This record gives sequence, C-alpha cells and structure tokens, in this order.
Amino acid sequence: MMQPLLKTSLVFLIIFNTTWLWAQSEITLEDIWKNGTYRTEGVYGIRSLNDGKRYTTLENGNVVCYNYETGDSIEVIVAATDLKLDEKLIKIDDYEFNKSETKLLLSTEENPVYRHSSSYKFYAFDRTDKKLTEIADGQHVFHATLSPVSNQVAYVKDNNLFVQDLDANTTKQITTTGVFNEIINGRSDWVYEEEFAFTKAFQWSPDGRFIAYYEFNEKNVKEFSMTKYAGNLYPTEEKFKYPKAGEENSKVRIFVYNLERETNVKVDIGDRDDIYIPRILWTHDPATLSIQRMNRLQNRLELLFADALMGKTRVVLKEMSETYIDITDNLTFLDDGQQFIWSSEKDGYNHLYLYDIAGTEKVQLTSGEWDVTAFYGVDAKVKNFFYQSSEDGPTQRHVFVASLSGSSKKKLTPDKGQNEPSFSKTNEYFINKYSNANTPPVYSLMNDKGKPIRVLKDNTALKSKLATLQPPQKEFFSFKPSHGTSLNGWMIKPTNFDPTRKYPVLFAVYGGPGSNTVHDSWDAYWGTERYMWLQMLAQQGYIIVSVDNRGTGNRGRDFKNCTYKQLGRLEIEDYIETAKYLGKLEYVNAQRIGMYGWSYGGYMSSLAVTKGADFFSMAIAVAPVTNWRFYDSVYTERFMRTPQENPKGYDDNSPINHVDKMKGAYLLVHGTADDNVHFQNSVEMTEALIEANKQFDFYMYPDRNHFIYGKNARLHLFSKMTDFIKKNL
Repeated sequence: MMQPLLKTSLVFLIIFNTTWLWAQSEITLEDIWKNGTYRTEGVYGIRSLNDGKRYTTLENGNVVCYNYETGDSIEVIVAATDLKLDEKLIKIDDYEFNKSETKLLLSTEENPVYRHSSSYKFYAFDRTDKKLTEIADGQHVFHATLSPVSNQVAYVKDNNLFVQDLDANTTKQITTTGVFNEIINGRSDWVYEEEFAFTKAFQWSPDGRFIAYYEFNEKNVKEFSMTKYAGNLYPTEEKFKYPKAGEENSKVRIFVYNLERETNVKVDIGDRDDIYIPRILWTHDPATLSIQRMNRLQNRLELLFADALMGKTRVVLKEMSETYIDITDNLTFLDDGQQFIWSSEKDGYNHLYLYDIAGTEKVQLTSGEWDVTAFYGVDAKVKNFFYQSSEDGPTQRHVFVASLSGSSKKKLTPDKGQNEPSFSKTNEYFINKYSNANTPPVYSLMNDKGKPIRVLKDNTALKSKLATLQPPQKEFFSFKPSHGTSLNGWMIKPTNFDPTRKYPVLFAVYGGPGSNTVHDSWDAYWGTERYMWLQMLAQQGYIIVSVDNRGTGNRGRDFKNCTYKQLGRLEIEDYIETAKYLGKLEYVNAQRIGMYGWSYGGYMSSLAVTKGADFFSMAIAVAPVTNWRFYDSVYTERFMRTPQENPKGYDDNSPINHVDKMKGAYLLVHGTADDNVHFQNSVEMTEALIEANKQFDFYMYPDRNHFIYGKNARLHLFSKMTDFIKKNL
C-alpha cells in the first residue's frame, strides 16, 4: 500500500523542484527595469593625465589618481571633504583639468535641457591652496571652461558669453545680443545639438588669447510648443525653436573675441546664410581657426582657415557628393603645424587621409573595402596613428595602429567581437571595452603594442547570474534577398528550442541611415536592459530577430546611401524579404511575425503593419516618425532633400499615408514632452487611423521625452509591450 504513495510523492517532489528551479532562473520585468539585476559594471569618468602614465577617476566625491601600469592608487587629488563653501559640502557630478593640471573645474547640480545639454553650478578648485571659487556667483550656467594658459573661465548664461577672471575676481561680458528664442551666443540651437551633436559653441585658442564662438540667430525659426502637465492645476506651455524640413533655419555667424584688445571680429564665412557650420577647431597656429562650411543640401563640405585677427578666410579643402556627406570629429592637426588628418568616403569607403596645411593630399592612410569607424589620434614621437574599423566585417570592431606613411599596420585587439578603446594622452596605454554577442563587457588595460596588462572590470557577478539563467545564444546569419544584395542578421531562439515546433517571430529593428543593430557585441544596439527584455521574450517562446537593411552602416558609402531621397522604401522591402525568408524555415510560424521599434525603428514598425501588412501581423511603434514633413530640417533634408524638392519621396513612405493597408495589431506609444520626434507624429497618425476606421492601441506617457523614463515609466512601458506581444503574437 505504501509504494503508490511513495511514487506519487517522488513525482510531486520532482515537479516541485523543477518548478522551483525554473522560477529561480526566470527573467522578470521587475528584475530588468526595477531591481537592476542585469546591469553591467563599467569604468567611468576616467581622465588621462598629461604624462600618460596616470589617470584619475571620480569615486564617492573624491578625484583619485591611479597608475595605469599597476592600478595602484597614488593620491587623492580632490578630497570630498575639501569641497566646502559657506559650510556647505559640494557633491561633484563631473570635473575637468586645466592644461597644466594645477586647477580643476567642478560641476554639480545638473539641470538637463535636451538630449546633450545641461546647465550646472560650477566651481574652480586650486590644487595648490585647495581654494574653491564659485563661477557666475553660484548660478546655473552652461559649458564653463578654463583657459588653457590663464586663470580665467568662459561660460554661457542667458544666451551670452562671459569670462570670469579668478585672480582679479572680475567678470567680463563678451556678448550682449543674447535673447531667449532669438539670439544664442556660445551655445548651439536645438537642431545643431541633436543632429550635429554638440552644444558648446565656443572654443579657447591654444594660447588663450582668443575665444571663437557661434552666434545663432533663430528669430525667424518657427516655434514648437509642448504642453507640460506636471500635476499642476493649469498646464504650462514650453516653446522652443524647431526648424522642420523645408522651413527656415537659424542664421549662423562665427566670431573671434580678442581678450587683449577686447574686440569681436566677425569671421568671413561667405555671403550665403542658408548654410551649416557643423564644426570649428583651432589649428596649432594659435591665430588660425579651422571652420567646416556645408551647404543646406549637405552634399558639399569645405574646410576653411580663418585669420583670428582679421576674420579673413581661405578654402583649404572641398568635398562633394551626389548624395550627402557625414560630419565627424576626425579632423586632427599634427604637432608639426604643417599637416592634418581628414576622413572621407570619396573612394567609396570611409578612410583617413594625410594633407599638408595648404590642402594637398599627401597619403591615403587607410584603404580597402571596409570603413574606419573611429579615429583616436596620433603618436607624434613614433609617427603612428590609432583607429577602429570594420575590416573583419560589419559586425566586428577592432583597434589598429598604423604608420603615418601608410606603409604598415597592426591589429591591437585579436578577439572576435567589439572593441572600444580609451587612450591615454600619450597613447602608451588604452582601456579597452570588449564584448561579443554572448559575453558581457570586459574592461582591460592594454599597451600600445596590444599587450594585455590587467583586467579592470569583467562583470563576474552578471556572468554568474547568466549562468543560472542559461539564456539562448545569439546566432548570426546572412541571406540574399531577391534584389541580390546579401543582408546580415542575428537570431535568438527560444529556450529549449525544438526544431519540430513552429514559433512566432519578433523583429527588433532600428534601420536608420548609417546605423547597425547586427553587432557582435553584448548589448547590440539597445543597451543591456532592452537586450535582457528580448532574452526574456525568447525564454517565453519567441524567436527574436534583427537585420541590418540596405541603408545601414559599415558596408561602404553606396550601401549606406542607397536610401537617398526615399527613406523607408528599401528598408521595408528588406524587412518583407526577411519575413519571407524566415517564413520558409520549418520552425517559424509565418502567420505570426511581428516587429518592435523605437524612433526610426518605430517608423519602420509602422510601415511593417501598413505597407508590409501581408507579412507582419503585429507591430509596436514607440515614438515613431509617421510623416517626414514633421521632422527636423538637418536630419531629414540630409537624406531626403526638402519637401519642396522631393514631395513624392516624403509622402510615398510616410506611414500616415498608408493606414488604409493596416491589417494586424498595432500599438502606438509616445511621450507627450518628446522634443525630438514630436507627439504630433502620433496624434496625426491616430487621426489618420480613425479616419480609416482602423482599430489600434495607443499609450501616451505624460511629460516624458523621447526616451520615456523616470517614475516607473520604463517598467510600465515594457510591461504593456510584453502583454501586447503575448496577446497578439
């Protein structure tokens, strides 16, 4: 009589234990978005010192100095206990050294504005006497910067540029024309910040005699307004200047202020005012400023040299393109004062070139059917330079050293995957962030010969957690669609994958010009949290796929630029081709293929469920562009020209014009305070869907910007998206 009971008990015990083990290894939304269980460790806030043998980092409010080679702590350069003003301790957010490393500029109490811009309270700290000095009388200002040679600090306040003399305890106002939403001095306007990726619009000359700065005249740029609710009885309106495609831009001028003469000189950048100045940079001649001038269509780029005393300019170099030219920070002037390095796609791939100061090309430093993806600088002593490239394929990133003669090179990072270095000032060492598709980041110190010295962080704790999860491995694949150009992708198959079953598929996409999501790296494109969310979905029975469509980066200029004047058309064709390819696999349910995307990815997922409705049964679009006429001038016109020139290109591939084709389930999500892709996009998409009598789901997040975070928003959003996927895919 006891045997059946014992058998039943054993079965119960086995089931109980199996369930318990599964519960322990299950990825949850709370662990991802609330508990931070899968966050990666990193190495942050490192500053190389001038000797290249030491670096500093910010630890618990202290600026601590370390030896690169040994990792030993040498000294505390700034002690948190020393940062006291009027009996109040100041907590540092960030810090910068002056050129001689005798002083530091400390920032605190960050006040974010847009994606890249924030104001701070700043303090100057003298290492000799530990004196702490308020900048701008303790007010929030922008971009406080120490002079390279003197005890002066330049900063921007109320759209004007100021210089504070720390010795004399005086402040000089350099500009007086600044007016909110009209004239900006020393800071960029919204569209330059977002699309040319800089906000500090002034620079000290190497000898501290001059300050070159931008003036943005945005009087005629149309205003965009956003309602801010913030729990108030009466919501407020935030207004800012936002030039949409085909509309008027800011008029930009460049000035040089002479601190000795106390005079402003306007630099001659030509008679046309409908242009862009995407970069300025002082040469090694302290009286010569380089200026990059670009036409509005962004297919002609000129490098100018300007005389700081007179404002006269000469054109040194010109680049032309049949499509568009990307702006980089690769321009580097060599210490000899006679040469500079410039990057260009003129031979079909992004490569580095050595020019003399007259603008004559001397050597093509890199060549081949691959792209230079980053440039790290020059070692003048041995005449070498360092760069990152996709030489081993578009999914790979490796670091190389090569000679300035172009005659030799060496790979410094042998392991397959992604490598992102941070070099010391003398290039003797670099801290390398390495990962591959299934390995979290490892931070290692290496020397300039590629020899590993020591490991700084290896994410051991996360690796241990992953070992208990045993997440499925990311697999890479490629296939050749009907148009004949092969496409690269990756796939994560469900836990306990059974090739005899048929699984639903979720595309995770971005797809924008020059981007890549098919990386041999741990967090791919989206970051660890979103990557773990995709792993969670795979754990629950979904195949996750990402593909780099035509128009994405690191396969040469022509592959990247083929979407010119027709954004969306080739991309959605490629996703449809991918869906067809996957649908023929024995383990894929071709009737259950969906897409998730954010921003440009949301634009693509909106096209998937409209133009691609025969192949995609579900789509989630977060903060999508739904009509290119609503987006900003610099980005949109770079790839599409203006709506006046290319109306068909704008309208034929905007999802708002294809809602009648929609068949599947559609979730539309947007933050009401999105200054980048405006909430307007989703409002107008909603109106079009209503007019077409199409049912859909719509979620909005009050007062959230393009990234939809803060106050539990991420957990809420990803819970909603997970439920939607489970219900509809």
